[in-house]
Amino acid sequence: MSKNVILTTGIYNMLKDHVRRKKVTKQEEELLLLELKNAQQLLRRDLPDDIVTVNRRIKIKDHTENKEKEYMFVSTTKTNNKKGKLSILCDVAVATIGRQVGDIINWPFKDGERKLEILMVENI
Repeated sequence: MSKNVILTTGIYNMLKDHVRRKKVTKQEEELLLLELKNAQQLLRRDLPDDIVTVNRRIKIKDHTENKEKEYMFVSTTKTNNKKGKLSILCDVAVATIGRQVGDIINWPFKDGERKLEILMVENI
């Protein structure tokens, strides 16, 4: 996780608030604060197409479980689990937000550390 995450200012502020409200574990908090400290902030229109952010479909390989899954991360008000639309503040989104295709992330989820690889990102 040596590369800096790339975020819009809105997502940056949302993550800062999420940490401030203690919605993450202590380990996640430490990682997120370090990532946010070094994050590159861009305007939405300048964000590269292969960056994990809101309103994008993402395919992730969980190397820990050897499974691939697709996610759609949406704003917290537009979640719909039946349609696969998950909050941008759900655990897997928080772990991968600001990352890009090809990145491999080791993240301390509540149920243990997992190794994730971002395989695909596309606009929805």
